[in-house]
Amino acid sequence: MARPRDPRRRVELLDAILDYLVEHGIAQLSLRPLAEALGHSTFVLTHHFSNKDDLIAAVLAHLDERQRSRLRALPGWAEGRSLGAVVRASWDWHLAPDSLPLVRLLHEIEGLAAAGRLRGSYVPTMLGDRAEFVAEALQTHGVPADVARRNATLLNAAYAGLQLDYLTTGDRDRVESAVDELVRLTDEWTRHGSGTQDDSTEHQE
Repeated sequence: MARPRDPRRRVELLDAILDYLVEHGIAQLSLRPLAEALGHSTFVLTHHFSNKDDLIAAVLAHLDERQRSRLRALPGWAEGRSLGAVVRASWDWHLAPDSLPLVRLLHEIEGLAAAGRLRGSYVPTMLGDRAEFVAEALQTHGVPADVARRNATLLNAAYAGLQLDYLTTGDRDRVESAVDELVRLTDEWTRHGSGTQDDSTEHQE
């Protein structure tokens, strides 16, 4: 009978795998070199992850949950505080030197999926779950569910695009100015609840 999986050991492995991927990237990932780098046999990896796709899915879920825990702890996530402040604090955290390697890894993974080189469902699942997570925060701040999901998708896409811009160009002043506008827009959505202008204002000539 197969030995039962140890959840704590699995988390330790996921942390070690993340460290490896931050250094080596994911494009050429193979289980044997990964296992050797971690000081294990491939059996240890396949005991916890049935194949490479399962491992990547688990790594993404683990990384996403770590980031969610950090976001939930930021002032402003709860009702009654500025959600724009969460966007700003998250941006500062992601651009800190110890966080940037993980940000680069995430963009590598998403880019490979967009190019059709990672074909599993894990990246679309991660992006969909991320939109739902942010939508829940918007709803907590009074935005209706249908509008919250749309605005969460827009917020995540704008945030990721600004990260890519900064990582590619290094033009922090220009990108930070755009982040300030994204923060303002987020607070406007939550201030008005609907995330849109009043019809009377929108249709004024």
